[in-house]
Amino acid sequence: MPADLTISGARLLGEDALVDVVVDGGRIAAVDRSRAGSTATARVLEAEGRWVAPGMWDHHVHPTDWAALRHRLDLRDAASAAGCVAAVAAHVAANPGSEVVGTGLWCAGWDTRPVRADIDRFDVPVSLLSGDAHSAVFNGAALARYGLAADADADGWVTESAWFAVMPRIGSVDDATRDRWVVEAGRDAARRGVVGIVDLDPGDTHSAWRRRVAAGFAAHRVRAGVWIDHLERAIDAGLRSGDPIPGAGPLVSMGPLKVIADGSLNTGTAHCRAPFPGGGHGAMNLDQSSLVEAMSRAARAGIHATIHAIGDAALTLVLDAFEASGAQGSVEHVQLATPSDIARMAGLGLAASVQPWHLVDDRDLAETLWAGRTDRAYAYADMAAAGVELRLGSDAPVAPLDPWRAISAAVLRSGDERPAWHPEQRISLDLALRSSWGGVHEVAAGGVADLVLLEEDPRRVEVSSLPRIGVAATVCAGNVTHTTL
Repeated sequence: MPADLTISGARLLGEDALVDVVVDGGRIAAVDRSRAGSTATARVLEAEGRWVAPGMWDHHVHPTDWAALRHRLDLRDAASAAGCVAAVAAHVAANPGSEVVGTGLWCAGWDTRPVRADIDRFDVPVSLLSGDAHSAVFNGAALARYGLAADADADGWVTESAWFAVMPRIGSVDDATRDRWVVEAGRDAARRGVVGIVDLDPGDTHSAWRRRVAAGFAAHRVRAGVWIDHLERAIDAGLRSGDPIPGAGPLVSMGPLKVIADGSLNTGTAHCRAPFPGGGHGAMNLDQSSLVEAMSRAARAGIHATIHAIGDAALTLVLDAFEASGAQGSVEHVQLATPSDIARMAGLGLAASVQPWHLVDDRDLAETLWAGRTDRAYAYADMAAAGVELRLGSDAPVAPLDPWRAISAAVLRSGDERPAWHPEQRISLDLALRSSWGGVHEVAAGGVADLVLLEEDPRRVEVSSLPRIGVAATVCAGNVTHTTL
């Protein structure tokens, strides 16, 4: 029988000679440099000299909220509390009687943040979600709808643990609608060359992916993580990290245990050694014994851990927990780190799952809230030099699910016309690409057939243009999930 697919007349990155990449059974059967009759396959993609590379991974995604983003009120252009209120008023006028969920609220640098009194004038539930996804402000109707009156401060803000508990339920749509949105978002991700994501949503991600696969999802691989409240169910099912999730098809596998150990920069809750300008050091979201106990349970069951640590004090405690539990895995974000803790990460064999576009969004705020310490912020070059594996991602919806944007930010340390922010922490384009390939280093026979076909060789274009690079085709597990050919 013929093989499944041939990508005919492609170029490997950095090379000019044409090759045929033959795919069979979800793997690369051959990279044929002779091009001698290898196109006798069930399907042929004529590459016509385009460049073939390993497919792209996003190692930190919240797919439910990312998919919902386009169906919510976008507040990213709001520059003041008054601007937020005006945007809500316009939305209510255009959608009378409908609940309002606003996203992308970046207000830490404003003189005045929006508060409940500003949005109580509206007679529908209004929830405005912070861009860092660690807090939200609600009007009275929304607090009542979600049972949050006791968790909100006097200004209507709900943060950290109380917020995470309600986050999956925000919005009036049902699971079927949310699932349809995720299927649509998966197709969009394939258009950017994405072949896999790590899903770190709260809630029952395994049941969600069973529903989504049944609804037609087939766009990319998913490593579906679990939070502490769903850990025992995964253990009872005998699932180890990397195992297929029963009933979720061949693309969905067991991911890591996810714990949000501390807060965030924008919300002012990241646990830091030095105080924030307004006072306070941030805080951990759970006590150390609970963190170690959960990570130990996961490790005994063969489940890796991925632990959120943004502040430098939090990172120290998280590394202590890895050491005490014997868990394997990664630290998420690592936005502020001491040199000694970077060395500890390397010694413990931990990866750093980082989101380079955050440094673009955060550089001005970090100069204020972490003044005098930004040489240790987003220290990707120091981590790489110490031998820490980098894994790039977006934290979508906090930043767009676009690996090319992340790569550009990691290499340039800028996302606009300004010079590089702490250019000493730039990493090479080659390292940024490898850190986005999900552990694959080249297109070679025997490898999984997770591939992207590009209009240009990313090594031969201006790095600043990578967010606009053309993706001609994406192949995941041997199936063409996107093509313009």
